[in-house]
Amino acid sequence: MSDVEKSEAFHVEESSKSGSDSPVGGLKDGFETEFTLAEQKKIIHRVDRRLIIMVGLMYCVSLIDRTNLSVANVAGMKLDLGLGIGYRYSIITLVFFITYIVFQPPSTVIVRRLGPRIHLGTITVVWGGIMIGMGFVKSWQTLAGLRVLLGVLEAGFFPSCVYLLSTWYIRYETGVRYSYFYIIGCVSSAFAGILAYGLMQMEGLAGIRGWSWIFIMEGILTCIIGISGFILLVGFPDDAKRSWRFLNDRETKFIIDRVNADRGDAHTEPFNLKKFISGGNDLKVWLFALIYFNTTTITYALAFFLPIILQEGLGFDVGESQCLVAPPYALAGLLMFAMGHLGDKFRLRGPIIVFNMLLCIIGLPIVGWHSSAAVRYFGVFLVTAGANTNIPQAMTYQANNIRGQWKRAFCSATLVGFGGIGGIAGSLVFRTQDSPEYHNGIWACIACSLLNIILVGWLSLIFKRENRKVDAGRLNVDGSEVSI
Repeated sequence: MSDVEKSEAFHVEESSKSGSDSPVGGLKDGFETEFTLAEQKKIIHRVDRRLIIMVGLMYCVSLIDRTNLSVANVAGMKLDLGLGIGYRYSIITLVFFITYIVFQPPSTVIVRRLGPRIHLGTITVVWGGIMIGMGFVKSWQTLAGLRVLLGVLEAGFFPSCVYLLSTWYIRYETGVRYSYFYIIGCVSSAFAGILAYGLMQMEGLAGIRGWSWIFIMEGILTCIIGISGFILLVGFPDDAKRSWRFLNDRETKFIIDRVNADRGDAHTEPFNLKKFISGGNDLKVWLFALIYFNTTTITYALAFFLPIILQEGLGFDVGESQCLVAPPYALAGLLMFAMGHLGDKFRLRGPIIVFNMLLCIIGLPIVGWHSSAAVRYFGVFLVTAGANTNIPQAMTYQANNIRGQWKRAFCSATLVGFGGIGGIAGSLVFRTQDSPEYHNGIWACIACSLLNIILVGWLSLIFKRENRKVDAGRLNVDGSEVSI
């Protein structure tokens, strides 16, 4: 008897059928539990409050700390460290991603061994200390070296969070949870420009420049959030030690049983390097990673250069260019919220990604070529909203279509690793010599948007073929061919 005959077939991607026919999360009617519907919802909401809020806050400081170069740059760092010479600024932005990529693959293995509280709490506190140190640098080379160390530490954060979230929820709950997670980080960090403008007013205090205070105070904030992670962050639901202890044994069993009923991988097998790496044999893993690469190329380009574009290209002053970063990210937060709910309700992922990329394709030419600064700023809204909304959508796209704990761990690491490569690309697409129009960078972002639409179409064809094989009994639930 094949694996497909032993258990429910695992179909990939989406259907247009709503999951509202099921009490909680779209599980089949055959799922049985001792808890009433109201009790089930209370348990899930308790997980949401404890898990989503904490990782969201930690992700908030993570985004602020990796992208605050742009606000510090226009606040005087460019002149003090000579970052306008050659490619110095681009070098400082991209060296972070070299170590960020290299040190990501082992992260999802380490977090399983140490647990999220110890692993994520420790690296957050340490990189907060590095941020404080950035406030005292006297040369661009020292700043670049600290950015290398920052990449080593932050490499362990995002893939571990993506993996941790995927272990607590069933497939058609993940979209809105990833959106909440990213909204907290993205929208909060959007106001980093306003925060930086306020910190700039500390110029000269204790003989320290205003841009230095940006790093120092944000580093202190990161350390506080990291310490909170030691106390409040939860572990994995199947962790026998249960150091997080906010659910009792019956409630924990409910969480594990519903994940098993949905995709059958709530329990983790002992780590095996061969099994971990074998996840790379699935073409879908790399196509998901390419979608994430294209998306992060755009989002990082905006994060690193938007204040500079607003100042040089659209003619706003320093204060305006820092503060005007926030409204487009606020729109992105609203769109993330809406798309997260729509995606889970109608079980749609690919079409939402295409829609967001179309927003970018419309907005980018407006930013690059319209004669009015106000209209170009409107284009920034479209690009920022479309690109950033696709971050949680891309994460959900892969999480819904990958089965098996270690394959999911490998896919999370690969996805975020390619996101790091996107960070390198994003730090280079808007070149100094292209100022103030930056047309070459605009074209690069348009190309990334178009490629994502093509990749979603390619994946849709793969999904249809594999689903036909599952229905015919020729494909196992783990994606391997059935031996006859």
